[in-house]
Amino acid sequence: MRPKPPRKDRLPFRGKSPGKPQGKPQGNPREKRSRSGGETWLYGLHAVQAALANPRRRLGRAVLTARAAELIGTELLSRVRVEPADAEAITRMLPPGAVHQGAALETHPLAALDLDTVLNEADTGKRRVVLVLDQLSDPHNVGAILRTAAAFAVTAVVVQDRNAPPQSGALAKAASGALEFVPYIEVVNITRVLDQLAERGFWRIALAGDGAQPLSNVIPEGDVALVLGSEGDGIRRLVREHCEASAFIPIAPQMESLNVSNAAAIALYELRRGQ
Repeated sequence: MRPKPPRKDRLPFRGKSPGKPQGKPQGNPREKRSRSGGETWLYGLHAVQAALANPRRRLGRAVLTARAAELIGTELLSRVRVEPADAEAITRMLPPGAVHQGAALETHPLAALDLDTVLNEADTGKRRVVLVLDQLSDPHNVGAILRTAAAFAVTAVVVQDRNAPPQSGALAKAASGALEFVPYIEVVNITRVLDQLAERGFWRIALAGDGAQPLSNVIPEGDVALVLGSEGDGIRRLVREHCEASAFIPIAPQMESLNVSNAAAIALYELRRGQ
């Protein structure tokens, strides 16, 4: 029986006592129109290299220091027009505080992906894991989660389009290249996606500080949809009601909570452990 949730979720971790190629991509059936439009500047060596290596990316120009161009290499740079610049000039082009490492790349956002198609194409030789992010809006947190998702072979990361960060330079930098190969799927309705995943046999787990059991106790044999909520309001009540289980990550009572991206890393390790 599904546990009845409280009105508001807490963070998904608790201790003893919880606290608060140039040109347009051609005919790929996995793609549909993205909500994000126009050009975006990606920056940082890993983000730029990964975008240059991604045939789904529509590219503009690359603005690079001589050292960054050397590190990226002529093969990847053959896809774009390269404009040499010094580091200070690149800094002036980008948002304040952008850590660019001498590399900036003008791109178009990736075309959106269809979840059904991504699931159909996923390797069924091991557990499929879908991360569902409910109202996480910080690009640094979401980027860090994408990076962890790549490390643990997550099938897809699903976000709600109107409450999630766009495919910005900050997101791509925090993801350290993972935005290019972890499917980042923007949807209108999170609960509808959870129903869709249930129909495909996914066991849906809400990770919340007031969860009913430790995460290790509720992991099934098969596919898992893991839901994470924002650090402010947590998982919304209706979203949580569309999960079969609620779980928490035990931590020492001296620390009230973990950052949501840290919680995602621990949870994904637990899901992959022993596979």
